[in-house]
Amino acid sequence: MAYSRRRFLKTAAAGLSGFGLSSCGWTLAKVQTDRAIATSSNELHIYTWANYIDQELVDTFRTKTGINVVFDVYDSNETMLANFQAGKAKIYSIIYPSDYKVSQMRDLGYLTELDHLRLEGLSDLMPRFQTSIHDPGNRYSVPLSWGTTGLIYHSEKLKDAPTDWNYLWDNKEKLTRRFTLMNDVREVLGATLKSLGYSYNSTNPAELQKAYDRLRELKPAIATFTTDAWRDQLLAGDLLMAMVYSSDAGLAIGQNPKLNYVIPASGTSLWVDTMVIPKTAPNPDAAYAWLNFMLQPEVAAKLTERLSFATTNQAAINRLPEALRSNTTLFPPTAAIDKSESIRPMERDVLEAYDRYWTKLTS
Repeated sequence: MAYSRRRFLKTAAAGLSGFGLSSCGWTLAKVQTDRAIATSSNELHIYTWANYIDQELVDTFRTKTGINVVFDVYDSNETMLANFQAGKAKIYSIIYPSDYKVSQMRDLGYLTELDHLRLEGLSDLMPRFQTSIHDPGNRYSVPLSWGTTGLIYHSEKLKDAPTDWNYLWDNKEKLTRRFTLMNDVREVLGATLKSLGYSYNSTNPAELQKAYDRLRELKPAIATFTTDAWRDQLLAGDLLMAMVYSSDAGLAIGQNPKLNYVIPASGTSLWVDTMVIPKTAPNPDAAYAWLNFMLQPEVAAKLTERLSFATTNQAAINRLPEALRSNTTLFPPTAAIDKSESIRPMERDVLEAYDRYWTKLTS
């Protein structure tokens, strides 16, 4: 199992405390209905990022519905989509793409339009997640988690704390071979574009060329491009800094409070991870049972506490401890959000230009 973005916590199930059948708002009739689903197919296959499911979640769902969950993880949206297009993902009834991939998968005809009459709890989502530029009205996806992309660093080893993307270029000699960038073309080029004062989603050929040239200047100092392998190296002190997702940063800081996470002052990307039902889903009824389960505030709150990611569910946020609600790594201030951008879908020719620069940079 690859460790990657939203890294998986190997937490053993600690019983089902806090997840009584009545505490989550599931009536006996609801449970019996979902158990009936399982009589025809008692297995639900899920394809997800690595730290969105743990054993306690799986055990609780099985207790309530009789449905066994089998899940596999991927390390990038591109890997997920490539496996889907290759026909290797037809066993999955739930997939967790990021928001900008939802629109692409929808346009390719891969997703089932959701029946909102079968879903309970969509109204509990924060207002900003009631709709999306990628999926207006959440017709094809249910937002699960959100966050930012930024820099995590060791505060004892870097006394002058970074505040923006330019720090990488201004301090490349000190950082040489001791920091990593993501293995993600849109994030890395986007951050570099932002450091130049451009949009994270620029389609301007001249701006893309400048971003590539700037990255080429930085490349000798970069230890590697990775979305996952930075964590153990940073905890061990072999790395000084890494470009990471906020949810991964929260997990690492939980292991070493001397690590700090910074949202670059000029702005960054705002990502949202979602849950969708593919048209090829072998068990759509169980998929709806899973979506309803995940929309319950009690379930979402407990999962956020255990796996340290920012839920999209306002009713769940209201249940979180104050220390977690005020954690700016997970729930950034409005000023940081206002300067940031969602990763937007792009025309094919623009994406090909991004990919050409990425291939040259990483080869």
